[in-house]
Amino acid sequence: MVSKTEKKKRGAPKKYTDKNIMQTKIEEYFESCFKEELKYNSKKKVYEPKIDYKGNIIKYQYKPFTITGLANAIGLTRQSLLNYSKDDEFFDTITQAKQKVEEYVEERLFDRDGVNGAKFNLTNNFSNWSEKSELDTTISNKVTIVNDLPSDVDED
Repeated sequence: MVSKTEKKKRGAPKKYTDKNIMQTKIEEYFESCFKEELKYNSKKKVYEPKIDYKGNIIKYQYKPFTITGLANAIGLTRQSLLNYSKDDEFFDTITQAKQKVEEYVEERLFDRDGVNGAKFNLTNNFSNWSEKSELDTTISNKVTIVNDLPSDVDED
C-alpha cells in the first residue's frame, strides 16, 4: 500500500524549490512591463533614454500586469502559480506578486477604457472581489380592490 506522502512525491518535480529564485523571476516580469522613454538627440542623431532631474531613466508602463502574464514569465501555468501559494515557503512571495497585479487592476477601474476588463480580472483572479446584484423576491399578500364600475347605471 502507498502512503499519502509517497503519492505526493509522484509527478513532475517542482520547478522552484527556492523562493528567492522565484522572487527574482517575478521582479524581472514586472520590470519587463516597462520601456524606457526615448528622446531624439539631434547632435548625435540617435534616440536616447529620457532622464529626470535626478539622473534616473524615465520609463513608462506599456504592458499591463496580469496573473497569466506573471505565470508565463516565470515558466508556470496560471494554476501552477496559484498552487505555489499553498506552499508555506512561497506563500508570501506569490501573495505579494498577486497583490501588485491586483493593485494595478484595481487602479484601472478608474480609467474609462479599462473598467470592464478590470472588473473581469478582479472577480476571476482575486477571491475577495465579486460583482453582486440583489433581487427582491418578497411576495406581498395585499389585495387591492378597485371599484371601476360606471356610475351612470340606472338604479330602479
